[in-house]
Amino acid sequence: MCGIVGAFAFTDDAKSCFDLMPNAVALLSKRGPDCSNVKMLGNVCLGHSRLSVIDLSEQASQPLTDRTNRYTIVLNGEIFNYRQLRTELEQGGVEFRTQSDTEVLLQLYINKGVSCLDKLVGFFAFAIFDKQKNSLFIARDRMGQKPLLYCHTRNSLVFASEMKALTALGIPREIDKASLSLYFQLNYIPAPYTIFQDVKKLQPGYYMTVENGIVHVEQYYKIPAGQNFLHNITYEQAQTKIRELIAQSVADRMVADVPLGAFLSGGIDSSVIVAEASKLKSGIDTFSIGYADEPMFDETRYAELVAKRFGTNHHVYKLTNADLYSELYNLLNYIDEPYADSSALPSYILSKNARQHVTVALSGDGADELFGGYNKHQAAARVINGDWRLSALKLTAPIWQVLPQSRNGKLSNFARQACKMIEGAKLSAPERYWRWATLMSNEKAYDLLNRKLQLQEVSRRTKQILSKFRGGDDIEDILLTDMNLVLEGDMLHKVDLASMANSLEVRSPFMDHRLVNYVSSLPVNYLVTNNMRKQVLQDAYKNELPIELYRRKKQGFEVPLLNWMRGDLRSTIENEFINEEFLREQGIFNVSEIKLIWEQLLSKSPADAVAHMWAIIVFQHWWKKFSV
Repeated sequence: MCGIVGAFAFTDDAKSCFDLMPNAVALLSKRGPDCSNVKMLGNVCLGHSRLSVIDLSEQASQPLTDRTNRYTIVLNGEIFNYRQLRTELEQGGVEFRTQSDTEVLLQLYINKGVSCLDKLVGFFAFAIFDKQKNSLFIARDRMGQKPLLYCHTRNSLVFASEMKALTALGIPREIDKASLSLYFQLNYIPAPYTIFQDVKKLQPGYYMTVENGIVHVEQYYKIPAGQNFLHNITYEQAQTKIRELIAQSVADRMVADVPLGAFLSGGIDSSVIVAEASKLKSGIDTFSIGYADEPMFDETRYAELVAKRFGTNHHVYKLTNADLYSELYNLLNYIDEPYADSSALPSYILSKNARQHVTVALSGDGADELFGGYNKHQAAARVINGDWRLSALKLTAPIWQVLPQSRNGKLSNFARQACKMIEGAKLSAPERYWRWATLMSNEKAYDLLNRKLQLQEVSRRTKQILSKFRGGDDIEDILLTDMNLVLEGDMLHKVDLASMANSLEVRSPFMDHRLVNYVSSLPVNYLVTNNMRKQVLQDAYKNELPIELYRRKKQGFEVPLLNWMRGDLRSTIENEFINEEFLREQGIFNVSEIKLIWEQLLSKSPADAVAHMWAIIVFQHWWKKFSV
């Protein structure tokens, strides 16, 4: 895993940013702490910061140029099938100087061109410069596990793994108000947009060519969901095929020349990955986090059951609220685009602790989006299919609406979820999805942001996001939208952010495109029913995993935000982040709306005001560091 940055100057004046390249590369040092290099190639400059994982030799350092001195590559990521590809290339007469996957990718592009992307198994963002054609080829992996941001102006194109490297190159920093609205609704900014108007994210499954000052972006992969061409596959056959594909994916991702372990939360997803990894390597290191002060959110006993079953070398970190708080600003200081999923904090701490033992970790990320593992998936099934529990909720709606709503208690959290489900059940399929996917309505975001939004643009982007809904009421549309929205924008971004901040490479076997293609083409009732989520995955491993895992409710990483905001963080929030004088000088927020959110947070029924205030805190911290 690494960090990459580059600039293509269309004019001589634009080459001035080349002098800034060493600093931009230095800002990516956590992504690649082992070495860094910058190479100037006429009107192109490429930089690379390396985390050595495959072929640790100096020869494999980047930017890497082929024997003819025509092609140069920088790569962030790993190509897991590089050995097979290397053998095929050698049979065609290609000679190699290193044992790296980077050189294999470079030679594959030289021999196959754009079609090389179809042969890759891995996660990546890379750029290849062709000196003879004076052209640049840039691509991002199919699921969006590795980030790639770019800024295209009349005089240049610059790109990087992280926003901080682009700002070091002097890109324009005008805030995109439509992106800001979506941020407060979703807690993240979906691709291709970013917080800055002139910066875009290269979307998953896309590549870019730059030649003669012309930038062309093209899609090379999309998830084949909604086709259901595997209806003739029996449920038992699907289970068998899924086990085969997961086993292959895990095996591919265990290739490394450095220590490798796995995250183990105690849920089905990470337990499946550990089960398969343990078949290939005994005594693998596994890592889990528990909450000493928050027993409601602690899952470590389930992780320990799995570790015992498979004989792993298990590491448990029982965190106090003080432990979490002590790392808060380390995470906030690393974030270089507003991102308010608070579970990034425990993920950050887990990565930090795992890095003391391994350089690479396997994870179960992506299974919920792929197989249908969220509450909203089952809720949608109950709305579509009809269910007595939904009818009961509707009848008792007046009770849930008057009860305190909060994430900090079982009853108050159930009341919060019940009201959201009842509200969503009344809406059309796309409206329901948006209600359940967002933490703030479009109207509330409009009020919060001082009525300075480009409402037409916000509406256009929302319609684009919901374009997978084909007019009916189908869970397939929900899963496909999640895969294209939540997966890249939230979950995979969180993994990349938390791990790379600690120089740890995290590999997600559920994101293998062969597995994604297969599962996305199964009948939806194999995945989600009124009574079960991720059904086919759970049943496929029921004989291998401890039965206790099937008797527990799904639990995600939670952070005691409410307690912090009413306690340790309160004075900072009031004096720095929502200080009225500062807000008026800033000119972004509606001061009265901020006050309403703060008052609700301090009330007996904070509901989603905690998430809203957290998004405000993250943005304000970012704004003070990066906006000027």
